[in-house]
Amino acid sequence: MNTTSAYIVNAILILLVVRQVREHPMDLRGLAGPVLAVGAAAVFFLRSVPAGGNDLLLELACVTAGAVMGCLSGRFTHLRRDRAGQVLGHAGWVSASLWVAGVGARMAFVVAATHGLGPAIGRFSAAHHITSAQAWAAALVMMALADVLARLTVLFVRSRRLAAAPAAAAAPPAAAVPVRAGSHA
Repeated sequence: MNTTSAYIVNAILILLVVRQVREHPMDLRGLAGPVLAVGAAAVFFLRSVPAGGNDLLLELACVTAGAVMGCLSGRFTHLRRDRAGQVLGHAGWVSASLWVAGVGARMAFVVAATHGLGPAIGRFSAAHHITSAQAWAAALVMMALADVLARLTVLFVRSRRLAAAPAAAAAPPAAAVPVRAGSHA
């Protein structure tokens, strides 16, 4: 993945975060945008998944890190039901911070790799049997995809559970029953 591609992927992810900070319906239509963005990113930027040496371990580690961050981000997204029973959600500061940390870490790696640390990454790769730059690119793209998909999965499950929960009764508080002298309440 070249630097321009990395900027594009991460810009899309940042735009998704900006959208998620505003309260929005947690319906299938609302979840479709991020799914489409993830699908497009996979088609455009995930050319191959190298499997030589320890490439699969690198890719699995990045996918796992992305999934964990996505699950945590989904867990820390605020959900509520409005008066009509529709589930609404918005990313809180913890959720948004996790997302930004993931995007920032991937961008920092790409910038470092293309601005002086490439030889050090190459030595690390050789020492740890990572076969190519494509393995790193695939690992970083799959990390982003796992982050988004895990977050969406957690949000989908949480929003369906909240939608299925009985609505809080809007009954007025019970009137106080006067206690008569000599009776035990």
